Amino acid sequence: MEHMENLDQSRASSSASHRVVIVSPCRDEADTLERTIASMEAQTHQPVRWIVVDDGSSDDTPRLLAAAAERIPWLHIVRRENRGFRKVGGGVIEAFDAGRATLDLPFDFIAKMDMDLEFGPRYLERALEYFAEDTNRAALSGQIHMHRNGEVVEEFSMVPEAVAGCFKLYRRTALEEIGGFVQAVMWDGIDIHKCRIHGFKTINVPDVLLRIIHLRPMGASDRSIYRGRLRWGEGQWFMGSIFPYLLASGVNRMRERPFLIGGLLIIVGYLKAAILRRARFEDPGFRRSLRQWQWRRLISLVGGRTQ
Repeated sequence: MEHMENLDQSRASSSASHRVVIVSPCRDEADTLERTIASMEAQTHQPVRWIVVDDGSSDDTPRLLAAAAERIPWLHIVRRENRGFRKVGGGVIEAFDAGRATLDLPFDFIAKMDMDLEFGPRYLERALEYFAEDTNRAALSGQIHMHRNGEVVEEFSMVPEAVAGCFKLYRRTALEEIGGFVQAVMWDGIDIHKCRIHGFKTINVPDVLLRIIHLRPMGASDRSIYRGRLRWGEGQWFMGSIFPYLLASGVNRMRERPFLIGGLLIIVGYLKAAILRRARFEDPGFRRSLRQWQWRRLISLVGGRTQ
């Protein structure tokens, strides 16, 4: 017992020295951003820099951010010109990269974090402890929950190696080795498979201290959750996913809100992109590796059910 306590103390001491930066792309988030700011301000392990990239907001977001920056010395605001619409997918990473380019201090970990979240005060502290357990761990997150009927429930299931795109914390050296995020839809799936290719590990952790509360349904920032599910399927086509894997994923998502229709729209989005012969991720080696991994996963799942 004493040995375990000493080990925990050693991990905590090690993680305390790690410098974390947060980059948050945001657009018209006045309804939620104050709750996200409160969550970050309460962290026991505070970031050395938090850059919020206001991507052309037209609501009360700029005023609220300015007020927060007056009292939080490590919060910096980057203001981008209003393009007239919310550019999901690649636009989010354009804003992230714009914020990252302003960093002028050393750091060990970097997170892309949305401004419609709540999380506990030990989130960063606990995440760094999990990183300390395995130096080959490139990225991690907690699991995503939401408020529903007065309860906190899991928003949707994630495979163990997935990392929540809304709060993606990376070891800096790993993110640099995979070449950063691509400025395209499904950036948060492409990066995870790039990590596999490079031999890194990624994980979402079912730890209550790492619980992420989504303040609006995933994929609902652009018009509606239905459009978000269609976009998810289109993104799977772009990334290079095989149809059997996409079909299995879509059927599985039919159990989640919006029931049935959400999973069906994922499948429709993929087929629409295929029929229209939309562009695919330009790296054929990546697509080939992804397909091989997906076939192996499908075969293992079928094998597991028949044993």
